Amino acid sequence: MSPEQRTTPPEFSLSHTHLDVAGHPRPQLVRDPDWHDLCGPWGFARDDADRGRSERWMDPGVTAPYTDVVTVPYPPESEASGVRDPAFHPVLWYRRTIDVTRPAAGRRLLLHFGAVDHRAEVWVDGRLVGRHEGGHTGFSCDVTDVLDGDGEHVVVVRTEDQPLDVTQPRGKQDWHRDPHIIWYHRTSGIWQPVWLEEVPELHVTTLHWTPDVANARVRCRVRLSRWPASPVRVSVRLALGERVLADQRILAEGQETTFDVAMPALRNGQDLDGVLWSPERPHLVDAAVEVADAQDGTAVDRVSSYLGLRDIGWDDGLFLLNHKPYFLRLALQQGYWPGSHLAASADELRREAELAKEIGLNGLRLHQKIEDPRFLYWADRLGLVLWGEMPSAYAFGATTVERVVAEWTEAIARDLSHPSIVAWVPLNESWSVPHPALVPEQRHFMDALYHLTKALDPSRPAVSNDGWEISAADMWGVHDYTQRADVLRERYGHASLRQGELTERWPGVRRLTLDGVRHEGQPVVLSEFGGATFEPAEGAEWFGYDTVATDEDFAERLSSLVGAAVSSGLAGFCYTQFTDTEQEVNGLLTADRTPKLPVPELRAILTRTRG
Repeated sequence: MSPEQRTTPPEFSLSHTHLDVAGHPRPQLVRDPDWHDLCGPWGFARDDADRGRSERWMDPGVTAPYTDVVTVPYPPESEASGVRDPAFHPVLWYRRTIDVTRPAAGRRLLLHFGAVDHRAEVWVDGRLVGRHEGGHTGFSCDVTDVLDGDGEHVVVVRTEDQPLDVTQPRGKQDWHRDPHIIWYHRTSGIWQPVWLEEVPELHVTTLHWTPDVANARVRCRVRLSRWPASPVRVSVRLALGERVLADQRILAEGQETTFDVAMPALRNGQDLDGVLWSPERPHLVDAAVEVADAQDGTAVDRVSSYLGLRDIGWDDGLFLLNHKPYFLRLALQQGYWPGSHLAASADELRREAELAKEIGLNGLRLHQKIEDPRFLYWADRLGLVLWGEMPSAYAFGATTVERVVAEWTEAIARDLSHPSIVAWVPLNESWSVPHPALVPEQRHFMDALYHLTKALDPSRPAVSNDGWEISAADMWGVHDYTQRADVLRERYGHASLRQGELTERWPGVRRLTLDGVRHEGQPVVLSEFGGATFEPAEGAEWFGYDTVATDEDFAERLSSLVGAAVSSGLAGFCYTQFTDTEQEVNGLLTADRTPKLPVPELRAILTRTRG
């Protein structure tokens, strides 16, 4: 990369705020054109004896260990990586050269990683530039000071992902060598995009948008790379197409500032359909943000972003979108592809969102994965509501607490501004807390995660533990895999469900609520149900929640269960699952994303109303 050397940003206008946003690895904070994709072939080495540090594999002249080539960002266990080695290799090394021009005075060069599972160390020309722990969130390294000049430089990454460490948040990645029951092949090392970005020395690092439709405003939070030497002026311009919605400037004296942007377009409550975001009308507002010297007006940094104007609420047993009841029609999305595991191409991520819309869903529950921001962009753009969920660890203890809290905090900070995300789920089915009813510290952790989530983002509902053993929660998510529609109607078909009256405290293997939990208007969502598979292949280890023999049987089962879910006091449903995933072949679509029923038939079933 040879970025143009300059001391001030290029001219900027709203007319290009969506330029390259769809393909950008960080679509809500874009500086165009000062970024360069580093995905593609990298040198690759396994280090099963963990001797790479002592043998100085990070040094630029050391090439012998890198006997393989891996295609980044695909994990080496996958076919797309070119390595396709699913065996246990806890320590991996990556190496590649980059051709860069040292930034001009007042500019910096950042090396970004979308996600590296689980622990990463990064060197440039043999000098350590960064470390990060947490396999599902990104990090950045400032490499400017290690660049001795223009030309080729060597980037080396050491990753460590201990397959047997179940205090490490891993989601559905198996700790067995081969996938078993409902766990899948692992995704180790680099699995989201890597890119270089040139930035001003003083630049925007965090940009958060929190809409408040009822009060006709948007709260904006801007964080800078350092404390400014003197006050700076932050300008925000918001537009919907050619219509300017807001143009506001404030004075910022510190590294972080939060302020409200008035939105006059939201004051007319009878004329909001053309402005608000929803799955049916996913209007996105373009945002241009400029940081400038407060004295002479010289531009310091300019970025493009976007947001959606929508409010999320819950009351009287109803989920509310823009202050109106909204019935959730979701499917459980594992975010897993046969050839690339948790990683996916930009085109595959877009197609995932398109397919959900085509078959009649209005959203997805992202399951045990912090999804790629490029997918979140398409959910924002095309109109899907999403539940964001933390990948679980599987043993409780101080290390689990530290790791989950750190990574969950990073995940919320990264994704808080996406209008598509309408709920947060830090725990699923007590997986990180196996005995919350018996071990007080486990329940304390559950409740602490709920309160941490609400402290970081009070604008969305939080579900401390989805499925059962519910404690602190703004919504009650229930997992019920009965295959009988009449049983679903009996359990959830009564009007008093909206007052939290459950006919059975133990519809599954665990009780629904822990002692002392009171209903205070929380919606009840059937957040996992269904899950029927076709007759499994001979020798299959996992047989699903039930089996069907033919397409007709599958259509009848799906229609009866969805019919029961919509003819109830529930606030929504989440069908298990969106696609077949390895041995879990209970999807609405096959693993290669082929619908199991004709799309019009699937759509008719999933969009059916009461009756």
